[in-house]
Amino acid sequence: MPSSSPTPPVVDPAAMLARARATFDIEAEAVLGLKARVGDSFVDAVRKILEVRGRVVVMGMGKSGHVGRKIAATLASTGTPAMFVHPAEASHGDLGMIKAVDLVLAISNSGEVEELTVILPVVKRQGVPLIAITGRADSTLARHADIVLDAGVAKEACPLNLAPTASTTAQMAMGDALAVALLDARGFGSEDFARSHPGGALGRKLLTHVSDVMRSGDDVPRVPPSATISELMRAMSNKGFGAAAVVDPAGRALGIFTDGDLRRLIEAGADLRLPTAQEIMHRDPRTVRVDALAVEAAELMEECGITRLFVLDASGVIVGALNTNDLMRAKVI
Repeated sequence: MPSSSPTPPVVDPAAMLARARATFDIEAEAVLGLKARVGDSFVDAVRKILEVRGRVVVMGMGKSGHVGRKIAATLASTGTPAMFVHPAEASHGDLGMIKAVDLVLAISNSGEVEELTVILPVVKRQGVPLIAITGRADSTLARHADIVLDAGVAKEACPLNLAPTASTTAQMAMGDALAVALLDARGFGSEDFARSHPGGALGRKLLTHVSDVMRSGDDVPRVPPSATISELMRAMSNKGFGAAAVVDPAGRALGIFTDGDLRRLIEAGADLRLPTAQEIMHRDPRTVRVDALAVEAAELMEECGITRLFVLDASGVIVGALNTNDLMRAKVI
């Protein structure tokens, strides 16, 4: 006989929403509880981490381990060298990753996780400072720790009071508080953040220079002052830039002529056989230095209501060209 499919649970929308709101309340209360209790031990922890010549080694089992990985990543990305070491693996060789110049940040709500407590004496014998984030100040972990950060919660959001929910939220918040306090103490700024996040939006904005995204060499449309309209049009079309620079024999910018200028000449009924580039160009075009940040070029374009710029070196010679499409491809804008 074919097996019957299990009957799906009945969903009570009102009950589900009530459970969600209760979870938010319980976890918010857990975090606010940290705010009320944080004090000298937190300051001591920040000072101790700032003194460390090595790395902060974060450890935790189960859900606390997942939180620990995130805390280690946050510390590392905000100026505090850090890594995560799994306590169980530490007992089988990975303890060799921890050096006397390091500091261990151990996370456990109960403070009695065997995989963690079994290695604590070894860590202490190495003279490695130990900071504990725990929910029990009388636990084995707390007794071994040099500094204890109280992350205890009144109850879990889980209706059975079993699944780590509010306690892991409190651990995460404590880790974030440490990372932010350390960031502030180190004077870690947006450019430092960008260097550790080169693939992110901020990294692209603060680390990408004009020289990284500009067109250069033969891709830069330029003509001499004596060029005819036909030569100007050919330069703009061949390079696909929509503009050409008018340059002196040394390559310095004298002016610019754009496809918009051409349309305006046609609309005005000008005789396109007669003028030279020097006669119809716009003098003193907007330009940007080759060593400028690409975001500066984007801001200049927006401020001046233009879509392209020529790029100059320190002596004023045109070495590149840049338009909004180039910046969009580089994800600067």
